[in-house]
Amino acid sequence: MSALFDHLTSLFEDGHREEIPDLLSDARFANAERTADAAVLIAVTERREEEGGPGVILTKRPADMRDHPGQVAFPGGKLDKGEDAITAALREAHEELELHPSKVRVIGTTDRYQTGTGFDVTPVLGVVPPNLPLKPNPSEVEDWFEAPLGLLMDHSSWTEHEVFWRGDMRRYLEMNYQGFRIWGVTAAIIANLSRRIAWHGNMERLP
Repeated sequence: MSALFDHLTSLFEDGHREEIPDLLSDARFANAERTADAAVLIAVTERREEEGGPGVILTKRPADMRDHPGQVAFPGGKLDKGEDAITAALREAHEELELHPSKVRVIGTTDRYQTGTGFDVTPVLGVVPPNLPLKPNPSEVEDWFEAPLGLLMDHSSWTEHEVFWRGDMRRYLEMNYQGFRIWGVTAAIIANLSRRIAWHGNMERLP
């Protein structure tokens, strides 16, 4: 049994019992002529507190990619025909990092996020063992790293900005972690998840 898996599952289920009306979204900026369903894997490493605590696996996209070049992202991508979000997220994580689906204990899907570039993204939360021998696919991943879950879930760790974009003010969050700039869609998905699982308000429940 996994204490982290059980704890996150409990928080996840409790946090999704009611609607949250003001989650972050870029739906109003989305290009209606270019839409695609996508999924990402929020892979939480089952790392012990004496080793720094649970982390989240993130990637840096190559600078020559068409969508979101050079940005920090979760493993993920567009759904293939006939796939659901969980299947797609696990497949993409395997293709990008050689993270085998058998290593992921899936908790569930959380709030979809519509991007300004036309993707309707379903995040999939799961738990993975620590120190997996991940190997990035250079055509899809320039680099990867693990950021502490507690840091990502802490609202005070983030800086809030606004920028005028496509005729309206767009709010976004940003964090710099060990030289990696986490912002945009990835930051918004993290912020929305933090409101669902309320990690810091429930840490005492983790054995």
